[in-house]
Amino acid sequence: MTAVSSNSDALPALAEEVEQFVAAAGWDQPVQLFALVPTAELLRMQPELAGQLDAGSALTPIAQDSLPDGDLGAALAGIMWPDAVHGCALVQEIVVLPPEAEAQMNASDQDEEKLRQLAAEHPQRQEARLVAAVLRDGGEACVMRLRDHDDLLKGPDLAPNLTAALRATFT
Repeated sequence: MTAVSSNSDALPALAEEVEQFVAAAGWDQPVQLFALVPTAELLRMQPELAGQLDAGSALTPIAQDSLPDGDLGAALAGIMWPDAVHGCALVQEIVVLPPEAEAQMNASDQDEEKLRQLAAEHPQRQEARLVAAVLRDGGEACVMRLRDHDDLLKGPDLAPNLTAALRATFT
């Protein structure tokens, strides 16, 4: 995976790059977490990577070990990044519902497992891959690809709860 050229300004492109990297393995992938580290620092510590990285790029995503199964929020709450990590990106496959179905489910008093089942069985559901990326010093980006579409939806507001949870890993 190549890196991109500046921190906050390049974060949306970096989120797209992470999505393309994960997409190369196809669908039905587990949640994946990436540390975003300064490329120059990475090359200083591991000069043998010089042929694999763009030395002019500000950050390089580095895949992390798998997160534990279960509650993603709880898994993220247990993460503390070292100072060398300037940001992180998380990729997960989600179910997207039309707004009226989502509002109906939000008003329901069903438990989380039942809501998950209802979403998975909804006739208008769409599967998607979501990438949320944040930087330690501010900046966030999200991209989402619907399973049956080539276009990427982009915007930091696609997953505000997830970007907040990722940002909390830096506090």
